Amino acid sequence: METTQPLPLLGGLTAQQFMRRHWQKKPLLVRQAIPGFQPPVDRDALFALASQDDVESRLIRHAAGGWKLRHGPFGKRSLPSRAQPGWTLLVQGVDLHRDAAHELMQSFRFLPDARLDDLMISYASDTGGVGAHFDSYDVFLLQASGQRRWSIGRQRDLSLQENVPLKILQNFEPETTFVLEAGDMLYLPPRYAHDGVAVGGDCMTYSIGLRAPAAAGLGADLLARIAEASADELEDAPAHSQIHYRDPSQSAVDTPAAVPAALQAFARAAVQRALRDVDAIDRALGESMTEPKANVWFDAGAVPGDMQSVALDRRTRMLYDARHLYINGESFRAGGRDATLMRRLADRRTLGPKDLARASDDALALLGDWCEAGWLHAS
Repeated sequence: METTQPLPLLGGLTAQQFMRRHWQKKPLLVRQAIPGFQPPVDRDALFALASQDDVESRLIRHAAGGWKLRHGPFGKRSLPSRAQPGWTLLVQGVDLHRDAAHELMQSFRFLPDARLDDLMISYASDTGGVGAHFDSYDVFLLQASGQRRWSIGRQRDLSLQENVPLKILQNFEPETTFVLEAGDMLYLPPRYAHDGVAVGGDCMTYSIGLRAPAAAGLGADLLARIAEASADELEDAPAHSQIHYRDPSQSAVDTPAAVPAALQAFARAAVQRALRDVDAIDRALGESMTEPKANVWFDAGAVPGDMQSVALDRRTRMLYDARHLYINGESFRAGGRDATLMRRLADRRTLGPKDLARASDDALALLGDWCEAGWLHAS
């Protein structure tokens, strides 16, 4: 994506200027970020998605009795009437299920794919909302239809209301209020408190959310992946090459339950040895960041006899680093001309006839495997 040309999406800023001035620093309101915006997923299509078992959806209602939360799927008759005020339907990962939503996400690829998460659509009846809250990640709030009033602030007090099924701020102190209409967009950095309410009728808001893995969770996942890889290597390694604990200087003890200090040191060294391999950490990270979500699966495909072009499936996540390719939780060593080709596929999400003409037999075989897995589509 061109990062030095002014973008209407960013209010005339270039992507470089936006990242320097606003990214994780301060909000940006853009009027008519997409002029004449026509929602690629309308209300009826959204309700249909919410009825599917493989789509994550939530229904939030706010009335005199307080906040109520239900999880989908929702049949057509299980949603409140549009005329009933104060309710919101949230549908997660719409880009995984609709090509048009996936295409909209491509407008935000001035950000690393590793950071882009998904497109969530919020439908709200008049006065509907989810309460004042903050996110731990950046978010772009694109108004798709109707009007929504956003109150935002740099909240210092992050205490939450008790006995509520949602994470709603207890003492929200808004600093600024905007009313967004179709085509308008609001960017908010992490932990910037916000409260959006539909005004004057029902509305839809598209939320482009970013991935911000927590250190503890990411660390645990990477350690588990490294341990699994190490176990596989250990199973394949000859017995004489494996290092076992030895203690020829161990003396007789009168406290047999005490863990020997030498064994503790051996254990620490074993863990440090596993983590000393930077390649293993990078590989685990790439696999983690491309792992499909639990509700994602692929339909088996086929390889045409004469493969002229290929395109990644909208659900496929593909990344790369200096030594590897990562696709849907798997990693591959990559180098030379084929690596350049595969990186182009990851960046552009498609390869044409000229690209494929330069691919080696091994690269074409790998692309064929991905086609059969449904990760890639060929024509």
